[in-house]
Amino acid sequence: MTPFLAYEDKGADSSRVPLVLVHGHPFDRTMWTPQIEEFSAGRRVVAPDLRGYGASPVVPGITPLSVFAGDIEALLDDLGVETFVLAGLSMGGQIVMECYDRFPERVRGLVLADTFPAAETAEGRRTRDAMADRLLREGMRGYADEVLERMVAPYAPAEVKAHVHGMMTATAPEGAAAALRGRAQRPDYRALLTRVRVPALVVVGADDAYTPVSDAEAMHTALPDSALRVIEGAAHMPNLERPAQFNRALEEFLARVDT
Repeated sequence: MTPFLAYEDKGADSSRVPLVLVHGHPFDRTMWTPQIEEFSAGRRVVAPDLRGYGASPVVPGITPLSVFAGDIEALLDDLGVETFVLAGLSMGGQIVMECYDRFPERVRGLVLADTFPAAETAEGRRTRDAMADRLLREGMRGYADEVLERMVAPYAPAEVKAHVHGMMTATAPEGAAAALRGRAQRPDYRALLTRVRVPALVVVGADDAYTPVSDAEAMHTALPDSALRVIEGAAHMPNLERPAQFNRALEEFLARVDT
C-alpha cells in the first residue's frame, strides 16, 4: 500500500508544463526551496517528501527505487498531474530514471542533477549495506557531520551548510537505511538513457566528489537530446549552493519544453 506522501504543490495550473522535483538522500523536499520559490510564480511545482524522509511515513526494511517511483506516480495521479518535467538530484535522479522507465508517456522532459546511471558495484553494495547498519545503530548525526563538506563544498555559505546538515539529522535512520539497501540493488539505467525520447538537462557541480563532471558528461553523451550545465563554485548540491546559476539553467530548459 502506498503511504500518503507529504508534499509541496504550489503555483497555478497554466499552459506551462508542471515541474516535479525529487530530492536526494538523506534530504527532504526543502532542499528544493530555491526552485519552488522561483518557478511556482509561473507554473505548477510539486515536490514530495519520499517515503522515509521529511514528513512522509517511515517504512523500514528495503525500499527499492521502483517503490519510490510508484509512490510518485500515485501522488501525481491523486493530484491530477498528467504530464510534467521530472527533475531529480543524486538518488532523486536515479528515481527519475526509474520513473521514465515506468511511465515515459507522461514525462515531457528530464532533469538529471549530480547523479549517475550505473548499477551498484559489489563493493558499493557492501558499503551501502554497512552504512545502513551503522545508521540504525548510531543514528544520523555522526554520518551527517562526516559527509557535510562533500554534500556541499567546504566553501559553501554557512546557512547552506546548516540547512543541509539539518535535513540529514532530521531524517529517520530507518527510512534512510531502507533507501540505502534498496539503492544498492538498483538496475543499470545506461541503456535506458539512450532510449529517452524527450529533452533532457544534465546539471552537475564543478566540485562534486560523489558524481563528478565526468559522470555528467557520460550521461550527456548517452542521451539523444540533452544539454549539459556545469555549475562553478558548487559540489553535490548546486541547486542550494548556487541557486541563481542552477535556476538559470533550469529556466532555459523549461522554456524549451514549454514551447
